[in-house]
Amino acid sequence: MIDPTLLDDLEWRGLIAHSTDLDALRAALAEGSVRFYVGFDPTAPSLHLGNLVQIVTARRLQLAGHTPYALVGGATGMIGDPRDSGERTLNSLETVKDWVERVRRQIEPFLSFESENAATMVNNYDWTENLSTIDFLRDIGKHFPVNRMLGRETVKRRLESGISYTEFSYVLLQSMDFLNLYRDHGVTLQFGGSDQWGNLTGGVELIRRADQGHAHAFATPLITKTDGSKYGKTEGGALWLDPEMLSPYAFFQFWLNVEDEKIGELLRIFTFLSHEEIEDLEAQHAEKPFLRLGQKRLADEVTALVHGREETEQVKAASAALFGGGDLMGLSPDTLGAALREAGSARVDGELPSVVDLLVETGLAKSKGEARRTVSEGGAYLNNQRVEDPEQVPTAADLIGGTWLVLRRGKKNFAGVEVG
Repeated sequence: MIDPTLLDDLEWRGLIAHSTDLDALRAALAEGSVRFYVGFDPTAPSLHLGNLVQIVTARRLQLAGHTPYALVGGATGMIGDPRDSGERTLNSLETVKDWVERVRRQIEPFLSFESENAATMVNNYDWTENLSTIDFLRDIGKHFPVNRMLGRETVKRRLESGISYTEFSYVLLQSMDFLNLYRDHGVTLQFGGSDQWGNLTGGVELIRRADQGHAHAFATPLITKTDGSKYGKTEGGALWLDPEMLSPYAFFQFWLNVEDEKIGELLRIFTFLSHEEIEDLEAQHAEKPFLRLGQKRLADEVTALVHGREETEQVKAASAALFGGGDLMGLSPDTLGAALREAGSARVDGELPSVVDLLVETGLAKSKGEARRTVSEGGAYLNNQRVEDPEQVPTAADLIGGTWLVLRRGKKNFAGVEVG
């Protein structure tokens, strides 16, 4: 069943930054199930926040009745799209193949592969592996005016510092993907991030020049902070979707701490809440931003989307418990450990020192004198229990999951001690 409100919803959510012809796309989407594709280059072992925009957009299109082709770029991932910062380090075929499988597994849970408009996973290495250089230049290269390729913003910025032919030719490979999917699968729509706009229109043009065909493209906006810098970075690096590269706890905390000004935008882009629910949250947030209702719902929804509801509830329980509002002993050791490593932790091997020493060791106090004052003033806690004696030494019975101690100073400052 085709949802005729899809394009209106995408526009309302701010998900269309550029498009080839919005009216023509609207007509095509209303006629029946449109086959569309979105690509993901395996240039790292995990997808990240920018990829999540494309994943949830693909899910929206599929839920509206359209048919997804998720492309994992085993070929384009060997090269990498040109970056402003300079040439990419080329990874080995074995590394890229491993990353292809990791990326495939990350995408699969978001799409349905069994419905009437079932998704299909493709790898562009399949149609480039045996392609000869001569055929590539004759069949693809001849359709690309060099002046148009030089006009791409990223290329223009790289001309002074230097750009290899390898990266310069990336647009030909991505455009060839669209042509192949158009010919072999009837795919007529591609979308991607706004930084991909030159590649997206390159594919539309190639279909027109090579096959006299008609195709569509649109680009989603770049997600930025209020100061204009890129979203998707944490203090430890990129906002990875892989829980082994960024714990669900750290992922949850990222969303919980976004700026007030961005709440409406991020709720619209990343959640599947209705227009009414989002507008109500925006109104509540505007009236009482100190309650952080918008951030809490955003963190809840996006973490559940990426890591599942059960893991999200564990993360929320850990957050509450670490700040004195829940049972630490009932937490999963893995979730607790991830949260404490994110907040800051120290490791102790052998005999356990006193709480005063641990407060200094974890950085919750600058000196033993300050640590003793904290205890005497009633501000030191071990596993959420107030410490009365500055010379108290934790025992094996205090270890959570046989490994962790949780120290807290006051209401908000806590740290972990990992006991080996």
